[in-house]
Amino acid sequence: MNNYALYFAVGVTVGIVSALFGLGGGFVLVPVLNIVGVGIHRAVGTSSAAVVFTALSSTIAYSRRGLIHYKTGVLLSIPAIVGAYLGAVMTTYVTPGELKVIFGVTLLFVAYRTYRKETVELNETRPSEIKIDYRLVPIGGFFSGIASGLLGVGGGIINVPFLVWLGMPMHYAVATSSFAIVFTSTSSALKHYYLGNVDIHWLLLLVPGLIVGAQIGARLAERIKARNLKTAFAVVMLLLAIRMIISGLR
Repeated sequence: MNNYALYFAVGVTVGIVSALFGLGGGFVLVPVLNIVGVGIHRAVGTSSAAVVFTALSSTIAYSRRGLIHYKTGVLLSIPAIVGAYLGAVMTTYVTPGELKVIFGVTLLFVAYRTYRKETVELNETRPSEIKIDYRLVPIGGFFSGIASGLLGVGGGIINVPFLVWLGMPMHYAVATSSFAIVFTSTSSALKHYYLGNVDIHWLLLLVPGLIVGAQIGARLAERIKARNLKTAFAVVMLLLAIRMIISGLR
């Protein structure tokens, strides 16, 4: 009974963080699964499947609040589906140590870019006022898909800083990323399942907590100032990056 409570608590925690930052939760779930003894490749595959549920739950919550920029989300999702499939295939050619280092270096870059970007508060803009270069969106979507399939992170580590860089306010970037991740992570999860990288046991234990946590995280995100959300995002990325790089180099 205590073990089930622990799994639920882990799921809730990952769900909250995933919805709060629009990342899908894999950037937390992959290291957690690896720490408890799941091999890095199976951790990535299982995380990809779990991210489907966190992203769907947070998308529903953000949709009710009108924070999703659907045109951008669709333009991200279509090339991301292709990228996620290719990223999943790439895991078969990368050793566990190399995969951890790639994961960590990616997070370091994301942390830096996000922290340096200026933010706009939620009450300072409306969805109809958001102006970005839509020609660039599919490019970011493709690379977020690669990250999703290769690292099991849902693609949000690329989506959020990329959308913020294009000029989308932080809160809308987080919500739109969650929407796009539903499609990206589904593509990645299906390929990883075919490769035998999805641990169904862990998936079933974590999903209930992930769904509940994503709802809580979406509610919290709306109440946090954009600059604080950005800083917290960067700090979490930095800490996880250091841990993964050290683990990979060992």
